[in-house]
Amino acid sequence: MSRRLEPLRVGVLASGRGSNLQAILDACRTPGYPARVVVVISDRERAAALDRARAAGVEALWLNPKDFGDREAFDLALVRALEARRVELTAHAGYMRILSPAYIQAFAGRALNVHPSLLPAFPGLHPHRQALAHGVKVSGATVHFTDEGVDTGPIVAQASVPVHDDDTEDTLAARVLAEEHRLYPDVIRWIAEGRVSVRGRIVTVAP
Repeated sequence: MSRRLEPLRVGVLASGRGSNLQAILDACRTPGYPARVVVVISDRERAAALDRARAAGVEALWLNPKDFGDREAFDLALVRALEARRVELTAHAGYMRILSPAYIQAFAGRALNVHPSLLPAFPGLHPHRQALAHGVKVSGATVHFTDEGVDTGPIVAQASVPVHDDDTEDTLAARVLAEEHRLYPDVIRWIAEGRVSVRGRIVTVAP
């Protein structure tokens, strides 16, 4: 396996507080980590994720959806912004917009998302509520490649947590979030190291 001469250039898309972004930024500061965040883009002007980016010395960019006629026009602007910064991999970290085919095609096989359930169980909104309502005994986090569906792309890695009888949405979410923070930077590392391959829906990670 050939070693990259330069760190993998990552662009992070975030709409909210950016706790997964922070986990990625923290990983990028560790010696030998083979990736770095070059831009954080949000669709919300006051997203805390943008403040986290600025605090880390990373470019923080707000794209206002109201400046564009429709979702595709916004996503094409997003693609142009990412390409202008030579982004090689995107990581969605609490990004709350459904992405159009224009974006998905531009970053096919190069866009990651993290979801707080063991997909394909409980995609979409309120996964912890869904998990508790179904009485599952195990839940967790999934990092997957994005496709044109909602939380339907090829799964790269998962981490499980127990579901306790007295769990609420908040307590389960906190346990799962800790796994997201661990798993997401690991997956980015594996991709930067050239260890991840995809064939159809099957993702393989070389040792």
